Amino acid sequence: MKADRKCKWFRVGLVLGCTVLARAQNLPRSTPEAEGISSSAILQFVQAADKNVDTFDSFMVLRHGKVIAEGWWKPNSADAPHVLNSVSKSFTSTAIGLAINEHKLKLEDRVLNFFQADAPPNPSANLQAMTVRDLLTMSGGHEVEPSRDGGPTVKQFLAQPVVFRPGTHFLYNTMGTYVLSSIITKVTGQTTLEYLKPRIFGPLGIKSPRWDASPEGNSLGGYGLYLPTEDIAKLGQLYLQKGKWNGKQLVPRKWVEQATSKRIDNEKESHSQIGPDWIEGYGFQFWRCRHNAYRADGAGGQFIVVMPDQDAVIAITADTGNMQGELNAIWDHLLPAFQASPLAADAANQARLKAATASLVAHPKKDH
Repeated sequence: MKADRKCKWFRVGLVLGCTVLARAQNLPRSTPEAEGISSSAILQFVQAADKNVDTFDSFMVLRHGKVIAEGWWKPNSADAPHVLNSVSKSFTSTAIGLAINEHKLKLEDRVLNFFQADAPPNPSANLQAMTVRDLLTMSGGHEVEPSRDGGPTVKQFLAQPVVFRPGTHFLYNTMGTYVLSSIITKVTGQTTLEYLKPRIFGPLGIKSPRWDASPEGNSLGGYGLYLPTEDIAKLGQLYLQKGKWNGKQLVPRKWVEQATSKRIDNEKESHSQIGPDWIEGYGFQFWRCRHNAYRADGAGGQFIVVMPDQDAVIAITADTGNMQGELNAIWDHLLPAFQASPLAADAANQARLKAATASLVAHPKKDH
């Protein structure tokens, strides 16, 4: 995607209009109305987010591949990396898809085959049956997630009893994603961070990704990645475009479709208590949402929500316990406002939206 460098630009919490910022390879900018949604609807979203969710840190709305609204709750800022927590998992999934495409591993490869030296004595039949696919779908077979105390390490993961037959029982398992990241290191000789730099981070213009590492030297995989808001929005746009970026297929289209479709039921897992968007099924380290959407999802309210039917992406960073409230603000205010055609220009409401986002200040989570 190429931005029009002849357009004027400005940023006061929100960018409206066609803009080019100093950082290289930023997403192109447009106005809400030009991309078929009213500024007033986005203002209602921002007001609802500010009122009902403690604490929003940032948001960015993309339509038709262009940023149409963005804002940061002070002291957060556009260029500051934000902890992504489990949004990191979707980047690890991307690395697995690329490694499969490069014939470095297969979905049905047995996990133990990569880590014979770390295997417990007399591994169970269930552990022996566990595959890469099972780790991707959070169905490795554990009844309790392995501890990360002093780790994480692959040996910790493999030592945990595998109670269920792999592929049959959903249990959200961050250690499983760590093992996926460790597999990337095994088959490529690089950490997941190093492996993704020339394949994803570089082409998307993500300049300085930080991904914390384990005592074993592997990228943490399931967490530990830090990026600014716009950079996580780029991953959403890449997936919305079925893995294509600037005319080049960075991620195989087949992988995008596999990773973001429902691969396992998750209605009975403890995350279902968060809200209705946690029982829509799970893919390969992506959650399904209501309204035929899907998302990367991190504790505290980090989201990349991809809405294929609306050709839209919403990126959010936060520090909240009300994660369903964040998604409800999208469904209540943005979803019904997307139109198929451009709307008439609305300078007055664009100015109101700009003023509202310029005055955003983070407020801490309330004690209940």
